[in-house]
Amino acid sequence: MDRKTQPLAPPKASNCKEGDDCSENGLLIKITEPKFQLETTSPVSNGISGAQSPSPCNATGGSEGTPPTPAAPMTTTLCVAEGQQQLMELDERETWSKKVDFLLSVIGYAVDLGNVWRFPYICYQNGGGAFLIPYTIMAIFGGIPLFYMELALGQYHRNGCISIWRKICPIFKGIGYAICIIGFYIASYYNTIMAWALYYLISSFTSELPWTSCKNPWNTNNCTNYFSNKSTAWTANSTSPAEEFYTRHILQVHRSKGLDDLGGISWQLVLCLMLIFTIVYFSIWKGVKTSGKVVWVTATFPYVILFVLLIRGATLPGAWRGVVYYLKPEWDKLFATEVWIDAAAQIFFSLGPGFGVLLAFASYNKFHNNCYQDALVTSTVNCLTSFVSGFVIFTVLGYMAEMRNQEVADVARDTGPSLLFITYAEAIANMPASTFFAIIFFLMLITLGLDSTFAGLEGVITAVLDEFPHIWSKRREVFVLGFIVTCFLGAMPTLTFGGAYVVKLLEEYATGPAVIAVVFLESIAVAWFYGVSQFCSDVKEMLGFSPGWFWRISWVAISPIFLLFIICSFMSSPPELRLFDYTYPYWTVVLGYCIGTSSFICIPTYMVYRLATTPGTLKEVGDHKKSLTSGSDQWLI
Repeated sequence: MDRKTQPLAPPKASNCKEGDDCSENGLLIKITEPKFQLETTSPVSNGISGAQSPSPCNATGGSEGTPPTPAAPMTTTLCVAEGQQQLMELDERETWSKKVDFLLSVIGYAVDLGNVWRFPYICYQNGGGAFLIPYTIMAIFGGIPLFYMELALGQYHRNGCISIWRKICPIFKGIGYAICIIGFYIASYYNTIMAWALYYLISSFTSELPWTSCKNPWNTNNCTNYFSNKSTAWTANSTSPAEEFYTRHILQVHRSKGLDDLGGISWQLVLCLMLIFTIVYFSIWKGVKTSGKVVWVTATFPYVILFVLLIRGATLPGAWRGVVYYLKPEWDKLFATEVWIDAAAQIFFSLGPGFGVLLAFASYNKFHNNCYQDALVTSTVNCLTSFVSGFVIFTVLGYMAEMRNQEVADVARDTGPSLLFITYAEAIANMPASTFFAIIFFLMLITLGLDSTFAGLEGVITAVLDEFPHIWSKRREVFVLGFIVTCFLGAMPTLTFGGAYVVKLLEEYATGPAVIAVVFLESIAVAWFYGVSQFCSDVKEMLGFSPGWFWRISWVAISPIFLLFIICSFMSSPPELRLFDYTYPYWTVVLGYCIGTSSFICIPTYMVYRLATTPGTLKEVGDHKKSLTSGSDQWLI
């Protein structure tokens, strides 16, 4: 079979008349000197190979050979638009300047604030060193296969999370829209946490850190500074200067009664968030060629700081107590279902498949890039970072326990952001050179968060630009500005005095369960509808070798079961929300589920819309389902 053919001319609408077969308009883009040989057994090929991914570019809008229908004129127009869009993908697709830009971007995305606060807490809560066993198992059989799958999909099809589905399994296109909505929700609260860190950073440029004493206007009579006075007794009602600085000065939660009365807006946090979004905008407005340079700083700086803090923490008195508490195995907890649930959820949210980011980043790779090696390297770096971060945190917790004359378990009660903004901040404040360590620590938190924000927003931006290139392809800067302004306005509730309650609600209910359900359907669509054999054929076309039986079994069975396990566990025992002294009322849980459902509902809605708008009777639509659900079919709708 001769694969050397001449390129076809770009599609022209004027040559495609009503009732004609407009397949001549060029979705079968051919190249004169292919860089690789197509697999003759593969009916679907990538956009930059000899045969373009299947498309609806015929007059019927159905499968090949179907007689013309009255819908032909509209399909003709769609044919031309689709041809122009895919030609644009081939000729103008941006790529990373260097391979290391891509690796740093993926590592920066995967390694975020959760690696520093979530993993250490979950580890000691679930058996210490024994927790590493279920964590490793869940990573090997669940997290890494999903991570690899998304990198391969993005690199092969070279599209964002919306338009990629017309090449894989069009009836599941609602997954892409759901991912974009989830990305907006995350941007509305995640950046607020960075605004808190920026407020801390600005407050750190003093000779004496403001959370070291109880003599400030925001302090109460319960404030107890046991560092300055060793004879001070720590009681159940005692609060540290760091806790009151966080809750009463940064968050000002005492001025809110809860989610039913959030109170006013903190103008200090508004200015901090505005600065954060300004940095984000000028880092990503031009695309991956600019963000790929920024991550050279934002992705590497946290590792330098982690190393410095690890060395400093290891030299503190009592540090060994924290390390023992962190790693001492409790083998009996391996028989508890909750431990395996936490391990599965932790590795999933740590690696971050399902947010559209990996698809977007990989779509800017060169076609023959070794995404298999990238998946193993970046996921390994991510897991090791989580493990090392535990030492950074627990050496300091051991020091705190030594100073308070308490057990490490009593000191390590704070979870989530409080672990960083109260416990760790308090320990830093009482170290020699406290100002220096406070500045670099909060700089580290900001850079960790910035990487993930760059990635999360890029996932949505790439999806929209790929889906609507005729509108936004030449106006990226305008769209990015509009999207960031929208995210800033959406974050307003999190900047109120009760904003911390909103952040907690969105994190636990509005995004977590929704994104797990989305990735579950994504894995089913790719492995069962698109077909694992077709997917492996695509990987072989890129890399020169086909994934082995382990990967095939993981994609078909193990990974979907892994995700279903997390979903069922969450639904059977949803977390009881509590923050500080506030217990969330039942209506807030219902509100959280409604927000989460607002994104997931895109999937069934699009399925109904697609089936309803397919031409023909109900029987013909039923006969036509294969073209809606099979990426291996010759035509996709």
